[in-house]
Amino acid sequence: MLKVRPYQPEDFLRLLEIDQTCFVEGIAYSQEEMSYFLGMPTAISLVGVQNEQIMGFVIADRFRPRRASRTMGKIITIDVAPQAQHSGIGTLLMSSAESELKRARCDYVSLEVAVDNEPALRFYKKHGYSVLKVLPRYYLDLIDGLLMGKKL
Repeated sequence: MLKVRPYQPEDFLRLLEIDQTCFVEGIAYSQEEMSYFLGMPTAISLVGVQNEQIMGFVIADRFRPRRASRTMGKIITIDVAPQAQHSGIGTLLMSSAESELKRARCDYVSLEVAVDNEPALRFYKKHGYSVLKVLPRYYLDLIDGLLMGKKL
């Protein structure tokens, strides 16, 4: 059974472990970075649980651009443990984060992804995200990134 719940501080080490499994060194978050993102006052941090074990998580943020009347959302990271990929937990996490962002009056959500991360690109496109622009040498000062977004 899959379920999503809010992040709790005792989840930290498992989230860090999943992130370091999903991304190479230099792209995976350090303990300090993960702690920073989870601790942001505007963060939406959700954990995906399957059979009582954390198998994924999403961290999103919301902000109001200058001179804007509404807020925007940003998916900071969405990670699913390799053994749980294609189980539906990523979709559940993404839809839950987007629902929370809508509740926070966000009209739009964006994210960044490496151009060579084909599974993630397929996932984001399947969920309605489109490429907005290329971010040259965004990852490791080497790999281009893509800014993707969608209207909520």
